[in-house]
This record gives sequence, structure tokens and C-alpha cells, in this order.
Amino acid sequence: MSLTVKNISVIYNPINQNNTFTSGDFISGQVILDVAKDTKMQSLSVKIKGKAEVCWTERHGKTTVVYSDKEKYYSVEKFFVREEKTHGNHHETLKDPSGQPYPSVVVPGRHVYPFTFQLPLQHFPPTFKASVGKIVYTLETKLSRSMRISSKAKAEFHYVPSPVVSNPELMAPQYGTKDKQMKLFTSGSVSMNINTEKMGYYLGEGLKILAEVQNNTSRTIKPKYCLYEKHSFFARGKRKLHTQDLFKEEGDPIEPNSRKTVTKVLPIPPSLTVSILNCRVLKVEYRLRVYLDVPYASDPEIKFPIVILPLQSLSAASSATNSDFQVWNAYRNPPQSAPPLNVFGQPGQFAAPGHYRPPLSQFPAPGYPGPPLSQSPAPGYPGPPLSQSPAPGYPGPPGQFAPSSYAGLPGQFGPTVSHQSDSSAPPPYLDYQLYPQLPDHPEKS
Repeated sequence: MSLTVKNISVIYNPINQNNTFTSGDFISGQVILDVAKDTKMQSLSVKIKGKAEVCWTERHGKTTVVYSDKEKYYSVEKFFVREEKTHGNHHETLKDPSGQPYPSVVVPGRHVYPFTFQLPLQHFPPTFKASVGKIVYTLETKLSRSMRISSKAKAEFHYVPSPVVSNPELMAPQYGTKDKQMKLFTSGSVSMNINTEKMGYYLGEGLKILAEVQNNTSRTIKPKYCLYEKHSFFARGKRKLHTQDLFKEEGDPIEPNSRKTVTKVLPIPPSLTVSILNCRVLKVEYRLRVYLDVPYASDPEIKFPIVILPLQSLSAASSATNSDFQVWNAYRNPPQSAPPLNVFGQPGQFAAPGHYRPPLSQFPAPGYPGPPLSQSPAPGYPGPPLSQSPAPGYPGPPGQFAPSSYAGLPGQFGPTVSHQSDSSAPPPYLDYQLYPQLPDHPEKS
């Protein structure tokens, strides 16, 4: 930062206690500029954008190959100050509270520039970060001056798609059957019929599994359950795969030469990342593996795809099936313990340092594009209290937009344990939807 520009930052106002935004939400904030002396600006702008990118390296003999790719979702820029000869007319120019253009020369002190954007109505992948790839949504500000290096600042915000189920197959039951003849140290046969109520589940919901097992061996066997995640990264025709077991459970033992039907409810942790199936460069999937633990023999197993859906509000939480968070809390916490405050996952706080965040109880209802009016300098002002804010009464520009050049195809994603790489490319989806139909492809555990 130069001696003239003491500080430049961009902050935004949370609209709910989870500090998350979704499709169609308004996001309001301020660009704050501190200067030490009279400063002439060529331009001052704020931009909102979303993108996904992946990058990893592989060793092939003595050669290191870098695989990288990115997908841009939207990028919209607004100007407070600009020179017409340096920028086109397709960018919006904001006005000051009195409706006049902002001056290109500012005096020493702090200057606050309010703005408002509306997120596109399309469903984009949620915020995600891993060692190999990430999906980020940011607000960025840029100050340009003649013969000077541009001053920049940015703030990330947490985006979660709205819980719209566009594929009815997500709510359809799943069935699987497996028969196996034992050899060597175990004689006889085992068979199992497994079904789940559906494929799509909300965060914190209970995953109910019905298993009918026929044990025609001389040994006691146990049904076991494992939920694991698959993160896929795509670049230059290559695929990098990470898998990780989330948790394992086991059912009651089944005696030799007997038949038994067992029901198991697995609580889905509310902190999981929702499934990402509409990104071209990365993909996040979940699998349920049900298998029989047979002594001295390979275990027969059945796998089901599981889609984790976002959960936006308490009303949605109370309306979902299988008691949702009650299942998780009863499973993980003693009855006397209170539910966790971050029951909706990991919203994260990405605002710039020093950003004033009011107590959670003071947040307005989700969808309100700004803090309570009682906390503002004057009714209608969209920003948090600032001692050197612009003139009171500024109503805030509507700032509605649609993505200018979205051209990404829905496709596929993330973390650790096994690392594999192959040349399979993500299958394209013909229709842009939040949760496309899952294609058949070989399993990789």
C-alpha cells in the first residue's frame, strides 16, 4: 500500500445467522478507502464473481507435469469512479447519496462507497476448498491511479445453493441384492437384499437402511455400513481421485442358518459438504457401502450413491423426513446436551478484518438484504454503522444482474487417503440442473 493510500478494503453485511448466501439473494456492502492526502483516481470499482479451479502436479520420470483448469460462473463489475476512455459503457456507474457522480479527487480521510449486488438465480456449486481444487465467491475492489500500481482488496463470501431438487430420482427408493457362495474355510452361502428410502438426503437427516440377510453358513456374520466420500478433479483429460471413509457402523450379528431383517439409521453429519455434481472441473460424491463381515472369506457388498442436499433454514430442517437433526443429535449427543450452534455446517466468516458483526439474535430473517435499520446511521442505509459514512438516507442501488457470460457445462469434485489418477473425463450433462442423474461408472474405493 502506498503512502497516499493508507487502506482500502471491501466488506459485506451478513443476512442470516449462518452467514451464507444463496441464489437470488442481495449482498450489500461498502468499499472503504483511507487516504493521507488529496488523491486523484482514474477508477474505483467493485466486482462480484464466482469461479472453480483445480491444480495438481504429477511426476512422470524426471518430468513434472502440471494439471490445471478453471471454470468461471459469473463476473459483474460496477464503478464508483471511472474515465470513459479507459472503460466501456457496459459497466454500471454508481452515484453518491445525492444522485451525483462520485468525485475523482478525494480529500484526506476515510471515504465509504456503498454497493448492492443480486446473486444470479441460477444454481451454482457451493463454496468448497481442498488441497487440489476450490470453488470461491468473492467481492473485489480495485483503485487505479495514473502512474501508480493499482490498489486491490477482496473478501470471500460463503455461497450455498438453494435446496431445489430438480431430479425426481433423488426421492425414489434404491434396491440392491447380492448372493455369494462361500469357499475354502467357510462353507455354505449368504444373500442380502438392501434398500434405502431414497437417494437424496438433507444435512443432518437420518439415512434409513433396511437389510434382509439369509445366512446359510456355519458361522455368525455381521452386517456393516460405511459412508464414504469421493472427490474427483478434472484437468487436461486427466482425473485425480481422493476417497475417504466418513464413518462406519455395524449391525447385530446373524446366527448360522438363519434369516433376519434388520433396520439401521445412519445420521448424516450436518458438517458435510453438500454434493457437487454441476461443476465441470471438480466433483463431490458420497457412497453408502453395505457389506457382510464373513470370517475367513471375502465380504459381499452393495454400494449406493448418496446425494447430500443443502439445508437453508430451520423451517426446512423441521420439515425434512426421518427427524433430521433430531436423529443426529440423539445419536451423537447426550439427551441433556444442547444442539450445536453450527448445526447447518461450516458457514465460515470471510468478511474483511474489523468488520462489525452484530449478535446473532439481531439478524433479520433470511432474504433481508441488510442489517436491521435500527443499527444504521439513518433509515434505509444498507451498510453497518460507520462513523464517517456518506450522507444519511442513502437507499442503496438495487444492483440486480444476470450472469454475463456463463458458458460452463455441468460436470463434476475433493480430500485425502487414496490417490489415483486416470484418463477418464467427466461426462457432460445435457440439461443444467442442480443434481443431474448420476451416470454409471466403475466404482473406486
